[in-house]
Amino acid sequence: MSSTPAASSIPLAVRIIIAILMPPVAVFLQVGMTMHFWLNIGLTLCGYIPGLVHGIWVVIKK
Repeated sequence: MSSTPAASSIPLAVRIIIAILMPPVAVFLQVGMTMHFWLNIGLTLCGYIPGLVHGIWVVIKK
């Protein structure tokens, strides 16, 4: 899936900072309400670190 228009207008460094501070928001901006978003919500609820790692991975990969 390609990046949404919201993510394409935000520089990568800013998206990584958003992923560090609020992983679900960064994933939502990157891929929208897809399975990755819901997975990140679940991982973040289980612990900040799993959500953080997944959020940064999604931002860098997409």
